[in-house]
Amino acid sequence: MYMYMYMYMLYMLLLVELLVLNISLIMFLMYGIMELDFYMIYYLVFSVCESVLGLSLLVLVVRYYGSEMYYMFNISKF
Repeated sequence: MYMYMYMYMLYMLLLVELLVLNISLIMFLMYGIMELDFYMIYYLVFSVCESVLGLSLLVLVVRYYGSEMYYMFNISKF
């Protein structure tokens, strides 16, 4: 599905959040055994900051360009 909808910024942000969720689950399982749960809190704080930054950039792009499609930005022409 991603291969057909690669031009939308929101889908890319959702995929990044899915990766963050998977990594946090793996970290929870690994650090739970070693009793290093405070690293999990640091990771969650940084992932929340990353998601807020991504959504704020999405809002700015939609307000400036009027759309979230990548082919309008002239950024990824490769």
